[in-house]
Order: sequence, then C-alpha cells, then structure tokens
Amino acid sequence: MEQQQKIKLLQSLVQINSANGNEQQMAEFIAATFAQYNIQAKIIPYAEHRASIIAEIGPTDSPFVLALAGHLDTVAVGNPNNWHHDPFSGSVIGDSVYGRGSADMKSGLAAMMIAMIELKQANVDLSGRIRFIGTVGEELGAMGARELTKSGYVHDVSAMILGEPTSGNIIYAHSGSIDYTVNSYGTGAHSSMPERGNNAITNLVNFINDEKNAFDDAPVSPVLGPLVHSVTVINGGQQVNSIPEFASLQGNIRPIPEFNANQSVQRLQAVIDRLNTQPQNNLELDVNFSFDPVVNDPNVGFITVIKQARQQAFGAAPELDIIHGATDASEYVKDPHNFPKIVLGAGEWNDAHSIDETVKIDNFLKVSETYRHVALLTCGK
Repeated sequence: MEQQQKIKLLQSLVQINSANGNEQQMAEFIAATFAQYNIQAKIIPYAEHRASIIAEIGPTDSPFVLALAGHLDTVAVGNPNNWHHDPFSGSVIGDSVYGRGSADMKSGLAAMMIAMIELKQANVDLSGRIRFIGTVGEELGAMGARELTKSGYVHDVSAMILGEPTSGNIIYAHSGSIDYTVNSYGTGAHSSMPERGNNAITNLVNFINDEKNAFDDAPVSPVLGPLVHSVTVINGGQQVNSIPEFASLQGNIRPIPEFNANQSVQRLQAVIDRLNTQPQNNLELDVNFSFDPVVNDPNVGFITVIKQARQQAFGAAPELDIIHGATDASEYVKDPHNFPKIVLGAGEWNDAHSIDETVKIDNFLKVSETYRHVALLTCGK
C-alpha cells in the first residue's frame, strides 16, 4: 500500500462514529476493505448496531496462530464545542491525524489491517496463521472479548498483540479493573424529625469509612505494585428538608494477580455483609464489570521477537513497561489455553480519551511495519 492509502484508511476509521455501542459500521467497513484484497472476514453480531469481526490469512491447518487484536469502539466525544478539530473528521494537520479514536485505538486497528494486506499483496508464503480480531465494547466492559473467548476464537491462539496506544513500546503487564456500585436503602422522613427516618446517606458513609482500610492487608505485586482502590462517585437525597431514603456510590479497584478480581469483590461483599448486621444498614453491592490483571513474563520468547521487529521498524529498541489501565486481554486471559498477550500500538497512552485526540503519522506507520515484521518472524517460512 502507498503511504497516502495507509493514512486514508486511518482517516476513514476515525470518521466512523463507533462510540459506546455503534461498532457494526466499523466491522462492515473493515470487512469490505479486507475483501478488496481477497481477505475473507467474518462479522459476528453482538446486538443491534453492534458486531465484532474476525479475519485471517495463512494456511488453515497451521497450528500456529498470531492474533492481532483490538477494539472497534471508542469513548464518547463529550462536548464537541471543546474540540478544536472535528472529532470525526480524521483531519491531517502537520504530522498528525486528529479525531476520536485516532490513538485509542483506530491507529492500532488500521496498522494491523495494513500489515495483513501488505503480506497478502506480496504473496508471502506463510507457515502460520495471522488472525485479526476486532471487538465490541472494550471501553464499557469488554463484552466483545468476553463473547469471543467463550466462543473459542482465542482457544488456538499462540501469541497475541493488542494494539492499544503505547508509542510502539511493549507493555507486558497491566492491572485489572473493577467498577462497582453500592446502593443504600433507608427510610424517608421530614428533616425536622430525623429519628422517624433512616438516613441512607449516613449509612453509606459507614461503607466509605470501612472501604478506606478494607485492603490494607492485600499483598503488593512485584510487577504491578499495590492494589489501588477508590470511591469515586456519590449520589443521595432529593430535597434538603427530607431525610434521604436512598443513596448510592460508585468505586473502582485495580486488582493485581496476588489479590485478583474475585478476591477483591469478595472483600467488598464481606464489608457489606458485616455492615448489614447493624439494623440501620441496608446496603447492596452491584459489580458493574470486572477485569482481571494480566502479567506476562518479560523474558518470554515472543517479547524477544517483538523487540527484534520493533528494532527493524523504528531503528531503536523498545521500552518494556507496565500500565494500570485494563484491556481486552483481561477477558482473553480467562481462556484455559495460556498464551502471551502483549500490548503494543501507535499513539501516546496519555492521548487516549482526550479532547483533540491525535496520533503521529510516522509512529502509526512504524507500528504497522512492526506488526508486519512480527508476522514474518513468527509465521513466515
């Protein structure tokens, strides 16, 4: 592909509004693009206007499968008046492409597509399979990756790269993520007679105070550091002269392998159960979603291959690092078949979800070249 074709592909992806539940158009566009190069794709419906996609090249009977994986959705734009550039224009300004998803992670998707298309165009004789995976809903619970894992689409994968924004560097581990809600049920009354009511806000404060120290005994991960937890949203009451009969809060936990998602949820439930032994408390825990942590051995052979490929593409060795955000790998890790899941993509991590989100064109092109080199090193004859 010519360089302008590659940039145009990225622009076309950014111009599709796939924010929080509109991924089918993305899947259909990707399938149509692959079809132009005789790459067959399978669209996997999830819900109305939502679909994931799988595409593959290489010998169908090969036991080696390299997965190039990403998500089709983006976060919402927010107030478009705060943007200096149309979030769905895919504008090229200077050395960068602007727009929602340009970093997180349509540049990664486009780079993966380009790598596969160029291998197909060159009629490279492959000994292994290269599988493109595009999922729905990573930003709001990774339900696409969850469904694909349950359906067996990663059960034969030998190694995976996830194209989240890393500036072309290697992320070998990341924390999990749990979003939860605690509802507090009380009894309404006039504020002049608080003794006749049961203040749902006051009871919720009991949870906040206990949660603060609930994980003090959690071990520290030698790779990811301590488990991180916070209460981040609170709502309660409707009128200043009424005792509130309902209040709720939301919190987030970043679990680690040494104190994982299940253990973290069990600890929260234990706090709730203990508080509910007091007659005034009627608290209820709801886990909105739960991502497991992912840790790869930094010395695994697949990382050595990626280092070599990245050196070829960038002319410089990559950095190895960790992040505390979660990815679709938190669902793929639940497959009983274990394989390395490494995060490497175009764009800066700090640009993800930002106003005037952007990706450097040179970084995007070099990341695509990195993917192609990884494919040649693992699947080429």
